[in-house]
Amino acid sequence: MAQSTVVSLALSQTGYFTEISRASNWLNVAGMVCTVSLLISFIVLPVAKTSRHHLTVCFVVAVCILQLGFIVPLGATPDQCHDAITPNDMRSDLTCAFSGAFLLVGGFATIVWGFVRTVSLHLQICWKVVPGRKMFWGSLLAGWGIPIVVASSALAATGVSYRFGDTCHINHDKALEDYWCPILFFGAAAAILQFATFGYCVRVYIRAYLNDDAHSTTENRSGLPSHNGSIKTVTTRQAYQRVKKVVALQWRGMVIVIIIIVNVIFLAIVFVSMDNSVQAARKNLGKAESWLLCLVVHPADKNACLDEVASADLVQSEATVMAVLIMLSLNGIWTMLFLGRVSMITGWIELIKKPFVEPPDFVSVDARRHSTGHKTKSYEMITSPPSRASRAVMEKTPQEPQTAILSPSSEYDDSISAYSPKTQTDYFGKEFKYVSPTLSFSTPRPPSAGRGPPGREWDPASTHARPSSNTRPSWGTDNNFWKIHE
Repeated sequence: MAQSTVVSLALSQTGYFTEISRASNWLNVAGMVCTVSLLISFIVLPVAKTSRHHLTVCFVVAVCILQLGFIVPLGATPDQCHDAITPNDMRSDLTCAFSGAFLLVGGFATIVWGFVRTVSLHLQICWKVVPGRKMFWGSLLAGWGIPIVVASSALAATGVSYRFGDTCHINHDKALEDYWCPILFFGAAAAILQFATFGYCVRVYIRAYLNDDAHSTTENRSGLPSHNGSIKTVTTRQAYQRVKKVVALQWRGMVIVIIIIVNVIFLAIVFVSMDNSVQAARKNLGKAESWLLCLVVHPADKNACLDEVASADLVQSEATVMAVLIMLSLNGIWTMLFLGRVSMITGWIELIKKPFVEPPDFVSVDARRHSTGHKTKSYEMITSPPSRASRAVMEKTPQEPQTAILSPSSEYDDSISAYSPKTQTDYFGKEFKYVSPTLSFSTPRPPSAGRGPPGREWDPASTHARPSSNTRPSWGTDNNFWKIHE
């Protein structure tokens, strides 16, 4: 417990450490409201409004578990001190056990689910692999199994205690190999894959840009596209469109994963450096000799020896530790900002208004004509089926057979006239501009009389064809039209 005592004494330099620590806990309450509202939206609203995915939902749940580690002490107001020089731990305080467990499981689950999201995105963008059912079950097993196993082993081998603030953190003994090394491994792997995916996206964009320039230059010089260049341009453009579509759908998840991974890695680095400083002081007591002598001289005043701790460089500065707590407390708010959508607000508005909006009383008889722009003059009311009494009256009352043949109504004439040949568009009297396809290597040419061999004409007498008339085409005075002479 000596290292916990050193940290607790050293982090009281300004006198506002406790207030800042509790303020960070209340920030987690605001973040919990944001993440819980996201989860409720994922459950209640349709997929079209939330774009929910199991990777997104599990990532938000992991952030909620991490926030519980800071919220639990607010309701319990625990006693941090076991005696005058020893803080409480998970065995002597139940609140410490719960807050430390939530913090370890939530922090590791956040990193693992960020890694799983990065792997899924990397497979889709770089390797054109669409995750299937195996990826679904594998991600669930890895996303929750690995954090539970690692956190359980860390709690059993290392334990948690009140090192600073009202939240219990992992102890120093065996913490590096049991918890910090695995979390740094997954965080570093996720960061490397994320930057590799981003580099691939930049490469595809640059290739598409350069190929478009080369393609336009080739067309300007020769007037005809080259075969190899056209194939490369189409392939690069397709890759660019595919990458652009995936990035447009996943950029929010990419940003929030990067933010939370940076926060957790920063936390790990700060804790590892704190543990290394305390371990160095335990191995070299001469480094902490001035502070220990000051404690002997001033046994009842801990603040009198804070300068000795700072000069001996036994722990991290208070500002660094406070920055870590504030950054972790903002994870829920960042999650809401990047994973929340404007469509969720419209979805909640529509859901609230739905009980107060009356259903339509009329439906269109001809939905096709209504969708194509024709005005529908007749409607059909949706009515309930007749009751038993009305059916009995109808069966007793004789019905006159309707054998008379009636003429069509005016509405039928209107529907027929709407599709009459007079209203059809004249497609044959218009002129359309010919657009050469991208992979076409021929262009239209005007008809020419001198294309064939000179002096060769078709003679009906030399074949078995029967001439139908004595008509022949000839040029008239106006060269723009053909004239037929009988």
